[in-house]
Amino acid sequence: MFAELRPPKFLAEIGPKLPQRPWSDVLCASLELARFTKQLDADFSFLEGRTLRIVIEDLGARATLRYVNGHFRPAPADAEADVSFRAATADYLKLLRRTEDPDTLFFQRKLRIEGDTELGLTLKNLLDSIEPPAWFSKLVA
Repeated sequence: MFAELRPPKFLAEIGPKLPQRPWSDVLCASLELARFTKQLDADFSFLEGRTLRIVIEDLGARATLRYVNGHFRPAPADAEADVSFRAATADYLKLLRRTEDPDTLFFQRKLRIEGDTELGLTLKNLLDSIEPPAWFSKLVA
């Protein structure tokens, strides 16, 4: 079902030209809200001072963030990332809906981890171990 999912052509064309800061702002705000409401209750201290990047390749979207003093904060788009995750929209949706295992996507080269692979795998395993709240499955359905 998601294999056919592609962003609208105009988004794929303008995505790389859009500023990257809003993507970072939205991701950080979402993570902080999830942590504040205990929907994302995990110890991220191993990320302290580290820079992460999430790339949605078919949208040309990049979110760059740092974990500082126990909080996710936007980082400049040109900041050097300690670890980056790259995938297409459809593949991120498969992960969110838990219809595909991250390891399967990784070995199929649909999910790529670049930079500090050990950090990336630690983060991937932590996120994979967190059970999403019941309402979340309706959100990404």
